[in-house]
Amino acid sequence: MSLLDFFISPAAAQSAAAPAAGGFGPLIMIAVMFVVMWFLMIRPQMKRQKEHRELISKLSKGDEIITSGGIAGRVDDLGDNFITVEIADNTKIKLQRNAITAVLPKGTLKSA
Repeated sequence: MSLLDFFISPAAAQSAAAPAAGGFGPLIMIAVMFVVMWFLMIRPQMKRQKEHRELISKLSKGDEIITSGGIAGRVDDLGDNFITVEIADNTKIKLQRNAITAVLPKGTLKSA
C-alpha cells in the first residue's frame, strides 16, 4: 500500500468504460450557441454600425456634433473622408468622418 492509495482508492482510480457519444448532441449544442451569439452580440453590433453610417452620410454644413473625443462643434466644411469643425470663433479642426458620434439639436452649443 502506498501513500497515494491513502488519498485515492484503487477502485476509483481504475478506468471505467467510456459512455457512447450521442451522434447529434454536440452539433446541436454548437448550433444553439451560435444562434444565441448571433442574436445577443453580432446582430446588435451590425445595427449600431448601420445607424452610425447613416448618421455620417446625413451630415451637412451647420450641424452641431460631438466627436468620439468629446469635442463639440459645428460642421464648417465637408469632404469625402474628412470634415472641418469649428469649435470656437475662428478655431477650426479637421477630423475624420468616423470620429463623429452624435449630432446635437440645433442651438445646443449656443445654450452651453
